[in-house]
Amino acid sequence: MLNQTAEYALRTAVHLAEHGTDRAIPASDLAFALSIPSNYLSKILHQLARDGLLISQRGKTGGFRLARPVSEITLIDIVGPFDAVETKRGCLMGRPTCSDATPCQAHEGWKALGASLADFFRNTTLDTLITPPKRVRSPSAGTRGRPAKRGARSTPRGRTR
Repeated sequence: MLNQTAEYALRTAVHLAEHGTDRAIPASDLAFALSIPSNYLSKILHQLARDGLLISQRGKTGGFRLARPVSEITLIDIVGPFDAVETKRGCLMGRPTCSDATPCQAHEGWKALGASLADFFRNTTLDTLITPPKRVRSPSAGTRGRPAKRGARSTPRGRTR
């Protein structure tokens, strides 16, 4: 879905967010931790710093850290400089001209999906990606499989008294 550079930028931002904003992480450490070629990552980091998402520090304790709180950084802020996710939507059927005026058979659904995807990147913040997902207990998990209480007698229908 995302091009390689945008994916690397997103992975890097998540890694920085997970490791806090109080200290800078050297580019070489980021490259090693994320298995991204150093030269490639360096260009990404400097672009994100130019865009105001990262702070670059030189020196012995130098490196990169987030410039803003994770709740204020949207995914489009991160991937936008590297991939046009908001406008990237060709015709699903591969037609050279597909528009509202001359739609293909899949145009309306594909258009809605593209708009939904763009909304996701505009409205999702970095803190969403570092917060552990909530586990939903399935309704069938209930009390099935639990042993009966000690001393309880079983009735003919399997219920305990």
